[in-house]
Amino acid sequence: MRIAHLSDLHFGDPKTLAEVERCTAFAIDAAVDAGAELAVISGDSTDHAIDVHSPSFVALARLVRRLADHCPVLMLQGTFSHEPPGTLDVFRLLGGRYPVHVADRIHQVAWCGARGWIESNAWRFDGLPADAQLLLSCVPTVNKAAVAAVVGAGAAAEAVGKQLAALLAGFGEINRKAAAAGVPTVGVSHGTVSGCITEHGVPMAGLDHEFTTGSLFAAQASAFMLGHIHKHQAWEQGGRLLAYPGSIGRLHYGEEDAKGCLLWDVEPDRASFRFIETPARRMLHLTFRGRPDMDVVRAAAADAAGAFVRVRWEIAEEERSSVDRDEIERVLARAAELKLEGRVVPLLRARSAGISAVPTLADKLRRWAELAGVDGEPLVKRLAWLQAAPPDEIVRTIVSDTEALAGPSIMADLYRE
Repeated sequence: MRIAHLSDLHFGDPKTLAEVERCTAFAIDAAVDAGAELAVISGDSTDHAIDVHSPSFVALARLVRRLADHCPVLMLQGTFSHEPPGTLDVFRLLGGRYPVHVADRIHQVAWCGARGWIESNAWRFDGLPADAQLLLSCVPTVNKAAVAAVVGAGAAAEAVGKQLAALLAGFGEINRKAAAAGVPTVGVSHGTVSGCITEHGVPMAGLDHEFTTGSLFAAQASAFMLGHIHKHQAWEQGGRLLAYPGSIGRLHYGEEDAKGCLLWDVEPDRASFRFIETPARRMLHLTFRGRPDMDVVRAAAADAAGAFVRVRWEIAEEERSSVDRDEIERVLARAAELKLEGRVVPLLRARSAGISAVPTLADKLRRWAELAGVDGEPLVKRLAWLQAAPPDEIVRTIVSDTEALAGPSIMADLYRE
């Protein structure tokens, strides 16, 4: 079966609506042109709780309806902060040519042609529906708070991973039976695979992630369609595949990779996919360790027209006034958006090791000079004079002719040094 796989659409933010609407429409048109027989949206269709009358919700509903007029659609519950529980319920009522199935609990569902979507009452089928054309095992976002209430906050993350591994292995038996009967099998989930790479190039390592590649392959599905991570990546084992399509558009500065969706061809014992790149907005990132190099900025201006540009720099506190923001804005005036991010490094004064162990202030000063690599004796002379002379005498010495005061020779020597 040919399946279109979209994920992380993130409709909701007015600032990114044009981006996600354009890219989602492009992906749906590509799926229709390629003859997709079914579509999966693996979570985070919305970016946050949104009103049904908002332009973002209307645009999403219109595009899902366009997809449902072409083929059956499955929408998976994503991250709760992006898709509050119940957000997707309205899509069950959308009324396209084909029905939309909302997967908001752990279960299996089969596409049965004329009978439409048939879902399991429990977490999986006891037996494969007789007319099943495709079997999907759905694992939406898991509520870690509920797990934490049972096992404690400290053990919740690891407990979720262990329970999900057992669950996925439990899908294996019915998926093997389906494959033996010639029915393609698919897993759909929203979460983090340990070892995957974020859109900013950061590896997600550790024991606090929902899945491992081993636990996902244990489900014995020919294809496992994932959501949540915005970078496209995949893993293969014996012809079976796991894959993130990545986000549909380029939503954050720092994302360099192509954006798009996947067009899968799923068989009972193997799967393959093709990445379809969407026309995501161009982003240009200029990063400087120090004051921005205006020659580099001017050279980048040729590619900045219509792009979303971010300029970052890092300078010492005493140089903060040396950056000409107005000039940078003038040079990059043709950018669709310009974001200037300057980081000022404050002056830090580190303590000198061992300075508290010496008894007198003069010795402390000598210790500091030794660690700082400077000659401390002129400072020690000044210190002795400051400690011995009355305050009014110190003031007169500084502001008047030193030769006329009690300690002229000392002051003259100090001034010369």
